[in-house]
Amino acid sequence: MDTVIATKGLTRSFGDNLAVDHLDLTVERGEVFGFLGPNGAGKTTTVRLLNALLKPSEGSAQVLGLDITTQGEEIRRQTGVLTETPSVYEALTARENLLFFGDLYGVPEDELPGRVNDLLEELGLGDRADDRVGTYSKGMRQRLVISRALLHRPALVFLDEPTAGLDPAAARMVNEMIQNLSHTEGRTVFLCTHNLAEAQRLCDRVAVIDRGALRAVGTPEQLARELWLGSSVEIDLRGEPPAEVLQALDRLPVASLREVRNGRLVVELDDEKNIPDVVTAIVIAGGRIHAVMPQQHTLEDIYFRIQGEEPVDEMRGDA
Repeated sequence: MDTVIATKGLTRSFGDNLAVDHLDLTVERGEVFGFLGPNGAGKTTTVRLLNALLKPSEGSAQVLGLDITTQGEEIRRQTGVLTETPSVYEALTARENLLFFGDLYGVPEDELPGRVNDLLEELGLGDRADDRVGTYSKGMRQRLVISRALLHRPALVFLDEPTAGLDPAAARMVNEMIQNLSHTEGRTVFLCTHNLAEAQRLCDRVAVIDRGALRAVGTPEQLARELWLGSSVEIDLRGEPPAEVLQALDRLPVASLREVRNGRLVVELDDEKNIPDVVTAIVIAGGRIHAVMPQQHTLEDIYFRIQGEEPVDEMRGDA
């Protein structure tokens, strides 16, 4: 794979506030890369640095092989950006907006109308293409600015909360487009999001940033292996477990009881291969097992383990 983004010690301060703290990061061509963190973590500042809209206080970065301090204009020609607070011209129609921005981006005149039509159809705006944007809902405007970010066919796309304000059908449409950009067209997507369930579905790799510093980076599977050395299993007893069952689990050297909830045991294991030993011990102790479900750690589990926090609504599945 080719490296599309490479930072080394990338740092940006605003007075005494260290917004990005010596960031070392690589993003490869064709991947959907999730950039996760709470509000104020440094995500937006990082995106602005990578698009050469801010100068770094220290460190360096290359985007598409171009230096952010000396080749900013060329970087911006080759990237598409959806910001957290996108704007459009409300007095113009969707089609007029895209034709205007396409001209600014230097899209060839003979290709521009076709690209505009294709994007409007792909994002479900074809039947409203000639309506003024001032009549659009928030979700429709969001889809329009996503179209604008993709109009010049950038090799690298920065998307900040792309499905915010969208209904489930529109969000699914946008997510399918993101997957198509990466897996079919080979473009790179740098995705900033609070929606951890969405990131789990879309991202090849993720990075977690907090207070400007990189806390972790890797595939969700890699991070889970690093954070949980063993595995866990949920065992449904359909009722409170007898004391003998709890005692039997306590005696097992390969397992430890993590919690009991609604007649279900959650057991931590040294290795998934030890599940039969746990099941046997429970049955011998008089437990009646209805289901055995090995647990997979989600990106939400990973995120909050890294942060050392309990889940809160801000970072759960809904954006």
